[in-house]
Amino acid sequence: MFDIDNALIVRLLDLVGIGVFALSGALMAVRLRQTLVTAAFFALVTGVGGGSVRDLLIGAPVFWIQDGAIAAVCIAIALVVWITPERWWQGQLLEWADAVGLAAYAVFGTAKAIAWGVPPAPALLMGVITGCVGGTIRDILAGVPSIIVRPEVYVTAAALASGLFLLLQWLGAGTPVAAVTGAVAGFILRGAAIRWSLALPAYRDPKSG
Repeated sequence: MFDIDNALIVRLLDLVGIGVFALSGALMAVRLRQTLVTAAFFALVTGVGGGSVRDLLIGAPVFWIQDGAIAAVCIAIALVVWITPERWWQGQLLEWADAVGLAAYAVFGTAKAIAWGVPPAPALLMGVITGCVGGTIRDILAGVPSIIVRPEVYVTAAALASGLFLLLQWLGAGTPVAAVTGAVAGFILRGAAIRWSLALPAYRDPKSG
């Protein structure tokens, strides 16, 4: 059975996911010219949003309630973003930070679900939820169209990371190999979508054609 407590690489993916999602939340608030308090709130809900929903669904204690350092790190990240020059954070940094968080958090969410006895198929969905919900909450709070309702590849990248992790585990690969491979694959797919605007076909009513 998968032992999440002994999987250092998976724990690292968790921390990376939280940190970069918190960064993306703080960046969104700063670009909207919000206060430090709002930036900290954005960082926190973006960093822990997906994991909180996952823990509630699988019946686990909500992780950041059990570890006060996580909220402190999210707030510290918001403070760093808020007090540093805006030119440091220009370009597509928000999108790339979100891509890192998406891939890392999707793998960790799946791993934690498996560790709590969730079967593989719903565990994969827990990974997708973990990777996608934080960014969705951020976009809703910011009043911008959420990435998950646009055809651009996003949820698919999270599913790839989670699914590949599960597949490699099933094939007997070690947890570090499965986790890193899944996260890297998800990040590459999401990165390609950012770089080349890759998108899935949108629904088209056959009657309208």
